[in-house]
Formats: sequence, structure tokens, C-alpha cells
Amino acid sequence: MTLRIHPFRRWCLSAIALCALGGCADTGYLLRTLQGHLQVLRAARPVEQWLSDEHTPAALRQRLQLAQRMRSFSVSDLGLPDNASYTSYADLQRSAVVWNVVAAPAFSLTLKTWCFPVAGCIGYKGYFEEKQAQAESRRLQTQDLETSVYGVPAYSTLGWMNWAGGDPLLNTFIRHPEGELARMIFHELAHQLLYVQDDTVFNESFATAVERLGAQRWLAAQGSLQAQQEYAELDARRQQFRALTRATRRALETVYSGAAALEADLAQRSERKQRAMQEFRERYAQLKASWGGYAGYDAWVARANNASFGAIAAYDELVPGFEALFTASGQDWPRFYDAVRRLARLPKEERTQTLKQLTAPEVPRG
Repeated sequence: MTLRIHPFRRWCLSAIALCALGGCADTGYLLRTLQGHLQVLRAARPVEQWLSDEHTPAALRQRLQLAQRMRSFSVSDLGLPDNASYTSYADLQRSAVVWNVVAAPAFSLTLKTWCFPVAGCIGYKGYFEEKQAQAESRRLQTQDLETSVYGVPAYSTLGWMNWAGGDPLLNTFIRHPEGELARMIFHELAHQLLYVQDDTVFNESFATAVERLGAQRWLAAQGSLQAQQEYAELDARRQQFRALTRATRRALETVYSGAAALEADLAQRSERKQRAMQEFRERYAQLKASWGGYAGYDAWVARANNASFGAIAAYDELVPGFEALFTASGQDWPRFYDAVRRLARLPKEERTQTLKQLTAPEVPRG
């Protein structure tokens, strides 16, 4: 039986869901966003059709089969939503599905936000065409904001589009290494399980924790030795790089809001900021050398500014707290999700402090 939805209702549901990709301040932006997502949906076919098509390349066939095993694992072992998402595939013939724009002031890591229904206020704005994202970036720069534009391999419509086939697997990430593919799928499904309005850091840190814990469990249960070793190497580099960016954020925050910053004039703060950024690049060069010249973060480092540091913070700031909560929940997924839901009901500042305290070092008692 085919589910038929009144065209106007279909339009309204799409509009609500796709607001999650960026601001809905103007009708033109919303229409372009709707058009972009509908193009993705039109390009998608059920995975079963791809697998039965004799023209599907063998390598793609193997990746789709692997993704379907991960999808089943996400339900049976991780307690993630069992729905239509990631049961179809689309080849968009481009390197990213959307391009996000982030912006921050010259002396702050606080991202500019865009607000809209359902998703609330978030610190990025997404475009299905890179040239539109770059145009928005240039417009924001005229407001004395530092900006960053980056390609996104996947996004979540938060479950609102499952009536239309759900979020599809895409060529933009289907060929990622096995552990990275698992991370991507688990991350986006985590957004469908839980999403809190107006709290990008909470949402992204939660999804990042789920992706990390879930990928580790997948690889331990079903990954080959080669996949485990490949993931271990990539993840070790990722954690070292994120540790470096966290240290740099702390240094920049001191420049922008520490006691010394209050006494410094504009020129002094600019000089201290540049010094912190230079130290970041020097320490990255040392890391890169220890990795044998691995250049996976070169482009990010070359463009690094307040906006990019603010964006990466959303994905890792509260991850240690969520991982500690998972351990405190006995590594039981339903108990963990229930604990996260209880946190989500708290006021924003309270839930943030609760997560930070879960990993705060104990103060020695006298």
C-alpha cells in the first residue's frame, strides 16, 4: 500500500524538517533548502534496488551491504531508531551534501546563531550549493565576523522525513573507512533519538559520544582486524588533534575574556591572538611530523579562525561527560538514553554544568 499525503501537508512537513538545516528568516532561503533536499530524495533508491541492479559496481554493492549490517546493528545493539533512514542510497555526484557557514566575532569563540521552528537556534547555516554558502560567508564578513565554510557529508532531518523514505545513505560518505562509516550512521541516527532545541553543543556532543561508543562496539563485535587497526590509527590522530584544538580554545578564551584581556587594548589583544594561533600551527606541525606526514587536517588548520574553533567545540566539548554518563549507566544503552533524557529536561546551564562535573578532577580534601 502506498501512503498518500496531501501535497500541502507534504510541503509543510518538509518545511518544518528542513529548517533544521539553517535559518528560515527569508522565504528564498527556505525554498532553496526545500528544493535541495527534494533533489536528494529524488536521487535516492532503496538499497535493495541497488543490490539487485546488475550495473551496480561491486565495490559499491559491498559498501551498501556493509551499511545495512551497520543499520541493523544500530537497532539491535545500540538501541537507535528502527525506521526508514539509511535504507536507501543516492549518488549526488558531488563531494558534500551541504555546505555549512559558521561565523564568530574577532574576539570571541561564540558562534552567531540562526533560529527557526523545531530545531530552535543553532550555530550554523546550511546550503545545498557551495557558491551560496560562500556568498553568505562574504556577506557575514562585511559585518566584521570571521567565517568558515565547510562541506558536510551527511545531515539529519531529525526523523521528520521518515514518512518520505528517511535520510538516505550518500556517496559523500559511503566509501569512508569501515569505522568512520559506522560513526557517521550512528551519529546521525542519534540526532533522531534525541534533539534539544537551542543547544547545539549538547546535541552534537551527545551524537559524537554515541558515534564513538557505537563504532567501538561495532568494530569489537563485527569488524575485521584490519578495520580495527585502521580505526585505531585514525581515532588516535583525531583525539590528539581535538586535544590540541581544546588547548588552543582555552588559550584564545584567556586572550578574549581573561583578566589580562580586560586591561589590554585592541592592538595587544590582536597580538596575543596571533601568538596563540601561531603556537597552534607550530604544535600541529609537530603532531603531523609524529604521524609520518599525515595531512588530513591541513586544510582545516590553514583556514582556522574563531568560527572554525567555535564550530569544532560543539562536537567535543561535552563528549567526556556523556561518555562518563554511559559508564555510570553500566554501559547499558537504554539506561544511558534515559539518563540523557533526564538531563535534557534540565535548564541549559544546569545540564551543561552537570556534564562537565562528571569529568571534573576531584579536589583533594584536607
